[in-house]
Formats: sequence, C-alpha cells, structure tokens
Amino acid sequence: MPHRVIGLIGGLSWESSAEYYRIINQTTRARLGGGHSARCLMWSFDFGEIEAMQHAGRWDLAEAAMTDAARRLAAGGAECVLICSNTMHRMAGAVEQAAGVPLLHIADPTGAAIGAAGITRVALLGTAFTMEHDFYKGRLRDRFDLDVVIPQTEDRATVHRIIYEELVQGRVEAASRAAYRDVIARLIARGAQAVILGCTEIMLLVQPEDSAVPLFDTTTLHAEAAVQWALAD
Repeated sequence: MPHRVIGLIGGLSWESSAEYYRIINQTTRARLGGGHSARCLMWSFDFGEIEAMQHAGRWDLAEAAMTDAARRLAAGGAECVLICSNTMHRMAGAVEQAAGVPLLHIADPTGAAIGAAGITRVALLGTAFTMEHDFYKGRLRDRFDLDVVIPQTEDRATVHRIIYEELVQGRVEAASRAAYRDVIARLIARGAQAVILGCTEIMLLVQPEDSAVPLFDTTTLHAEAAVQWALAD
C-alpha cells in the first residue's frame, strides 16, 4: 500500500520549507529504510509578495493566495495539507475548507508534545502576528490547557525584526542568537517551563544550548507529524 501524499504550502519562507522537505524525507527513510522517501507536493510562494500583504494588513489577499494554493495541491493529488508557517495558520480553517482534504495544524503536534512532557506554562516566540493574536495561543490554551507566555513589548519587536530582516533572508547572525538567548532567559524568569520556537525559521538560529529549559521546534514537530499521518494504516 503506497503511503499517502503530503501537500506542503511553502515559500513562507523557502528557508524553512527546505527544512520541511529534509525532515519529512529523512523521517520517512528512517521509518521505511533503504531508498524510501516521502510522496509529497509543494506549492512554493514568492515570499516577498506574501510578506508585503502581511505588513500591509491585507490578510484578505493573503487568504485568497493561500486558499488558491490549497486547491492547487488537492487538484495535484495531495491527501493532506500542511501550511509551512506558524503565522499563516491564521487562515487555517479557510485553507482546509478550500483544499477539501485534512489540514494538519502546526499547533497540534506542538501542544501534544508539550503536554506529554508534563509542562503547563510555556513561552511562545514567533512573529508579532503569532505572538500577539489569538489564533495560535488560543488553540494551545483551549485544546491543550497550556498557559502561554509571550515576551514583553520590546522583546517582541526584537524577535519579529530578526525573523523578517535576517532569518527569512537566510542570515543567521551571532548577535541575534545572543539577543534571542536574552529574551528566552527573561521568559524563564517569568515562569516559562519550556519555549515554543513558533516561527518555522527560528530553528535555524536557536539551539538547545541557548535555553535553560526545553525547546519545542514547531518545524520538526509538524514535519514529523506529517510523516506519521502519511504512513498510518
């Protein structure tokens, strides 16, 4: 029985989409052995266009682009859809409806892993959109009973700026890693028992040694969940 086809909405940015592709294929090979790899499709955006919509507050245009991508993937044979971005889960419901196939939500494997670790108070790092709006925090709270802490105003601005000015452009700077380390330390001081790397590019910058508490990398958790779904009986 061939495994199911994973549909990826990528280019959000391609820096993290490449990680999705790598992790999905490595995990599939680890599960099946030999020369096996994943059956998957990717629709990859020009992120410059999406970024402009985000910062102009044109979420209506972004949603139209995302639902179009979902339809294209489903028409191409995708049997599930993943949005390779935390921020763009703002429109997860519309994307799933447009695709007509299951959407594997990035917050779900993240919340499950945190809960399984016995953690109840967790810090969230991501874009300002992810940290400040409720589409992501609310799902973690309502479905997984997690108390989600976000950085203070100045730290949120720093985290957001580094994502857009550096990480999505492929820049990984030592000074920015130090800045994130300081933000994480302040969140731990406020009682965070773990930290969610809630932007799919942050895993390029922050490593376990940068935090005194466990890190939960949404990119890896999401990609691994896709393989688990694709290979399930």
